[in-house]
Amino acid sequence: MTTRFYDQHRETLEKAIEATHTREYWSPYPEAPSGKVYGESAPAEGKAAFEAMLNSPFSLEMPGITGEVGGEVSPYGFELGIKYPQVDIDQLIPAMESSIASWRDAGPQVRAGVCLEILHRLNQRSFELAHAVMHTTGQGFAMAFQAGGTHAQDRGLEAVAYAYEAMTRTPAEASWVKPQGKHDPLRMDKRFHVIPRGIALNVGVSTFPTWNGYPGLFASLVTGNPVVVKPHPDTVLPFAITVKVAQEVLKEAGFDPWIVSLVVDEREKPVTKELALRPEIRIIDFTGSSEFGNWLEDNARQAEVYTEKAGVNCIVIDSTDDLKGMIRNLSFSLSLYSGQMCTTPQDIFIPRDGIETDQGHLGFDEVAKAIAEGVGKFLSDNDRACAVLGAVQSEVTAKRIDEAAGLGEVVLASEAREHPEFPGARVRTPVIVKLDGSEVAKYSREMFGPISFLIATDSTEDSIEKARGLGREKGAITWGIYSTSESVLDAMETAALDAGVALSCNLTGGVFVNQTAAFSDFHATGGNPSANACLCDSAFVANRFRVVESRRHAAA
Repeated sequence: MTTRFYDQHRETLEKAIEATHTREYWSPYPEAPSGKVYGESAPAEGKAAFEAMLNSPFSLEMPGITGEVGGEVSPYGFELGIKYPQVDIDQLIPAMESSIASWRDAGPQVRAGVCLEILHRLNQRSFELAHAVMHTTGQGFAMAFQAGGTHAQDRGLEAVAYAYEAMTRTPAEASWVKPQGKHDPLRMDKRFHVIPRGIALNVGVSTFPTWNGYPGLFASLVTGNPVVVKPHPDTVLPFAITVKVAQEVLKEAGFDPWIVSLVVDEREKPVTKELALRPEIRIIDFTGSSEFGNWLEDNARQAEVYTEKAGVNCIVIDSTDDLKGMIRNLSFSLSLYSGQMCTTPQDIFIPRDGIETDQGHLGFDEVAKAIAEGVGKFLSDNDRACAVLGAVQSEVTAKRIDEAAGLGEVVLASEAREHPEFPGARVRTPVIVKLDGSEVAKYSREMFGPISFLIATDSTEDSIEKARGLGREKGAITWGIYSTSESVLDAMETAALDAGVALSCNLTGGVFVNQTAAFSDFHATGGNPSANACLCDSAFVANRFRVVESRRHAAA
């Protein structure tokens, strides 16, 4: 079996492994959507490639194709018109099972090389992927290029790095010699084989299909497991492109292309539960609602299930020595992609007696006003606002904005905006609502979208305790705190350890609470109800394979 792809990309893999050890900044995939980086013709070619796919059939190689399915509508106001292969699961799954042996026997190096080549080719198609992500999720183009393209590729590579290191920690062969005193030593030749668990199911989410999907996809694939990708019906295209690239590389490497396959369904005829309960499915990766994530954990007993679900992200404001910086940072965090990120702050706890700042003492209402005015000012330029906000992915999220506005005193009303390029785009600015700390039922559930609550508490200690309780009971992916007191920062960090939530302190510059960097930051912890897994750590990869030993007596 050739190691051509591994040899080509070995240096990248070695640097990725090193980065997971040092946690320093590193990325092989430039995040700037620039023709100077990717080639002067790359932006136009990527857009043209996306447009050429519209209103056309999308071809893939899979056994059991029975027809076509597809009905994606861009949040920017037009139908994609792409039809994808519809497959008979009863034909596809056995064919994928029959491919396991050859993929398993290829070994870690060959599999890693194939995965690295897939990521390399996806990177070369980052502009095409950006348009696909933009017009299925509603992300702005720059964000779609980064989060949907290069940063997703980073996360996929990170998973390959963790998995490759885990698989190769045990040598393929060993000579075992045990002394026996006056007698001849005992000698054994031992072989250690990495074997997969079986077929993996990767269930896509509507807002970040590639960023959330690539870690599980590549972690399963590199450890020897064929992967069924089941995208959300509204965001099929980014994954369809991914599967097509994967199939092309697999075929070139001499493997069955359907080792990575795509199963597309319709909202009216979902197939995820049917797939998830099949005995051949041994690994499931899911991002989405707590309801369905809990169902998978409770019912798909034959599989290892990795879930990222809903949570309530919190910010505690105690004090600040950079009020303007704090407001600027929060304004961006609350606005980015219309709050449709699992890391966006929702509950912002502020003492009702106010906070100390570099501009003097501010009461609760003054802090609330400053935040509302900051967001309003940040979004005052409509072109910039639309680029940051993107479009609201679903009508359900848009309706939730109106629901949130009825929960309390609105300090910043949500506005509909007209996109300068796409008149039919569903663009909404954030709504910010004041609540009292006693109104727990109103702020203790995730309100996904551009929705934030400013919550008056009895003290900073009360704020921290409320965050701690929500983290333990409801879960959270991210927390933030602003304070000039080391003891307060330490208390918040202790609460974060208790609740198993990642914490960011005093962010006032170009780093934001809702962004994480591959190879350095851990996304989720697996330590609270919002997620049972972390992207990416050793636990995320180690249970996707097993080591089987074969031993024989050795001659002296």
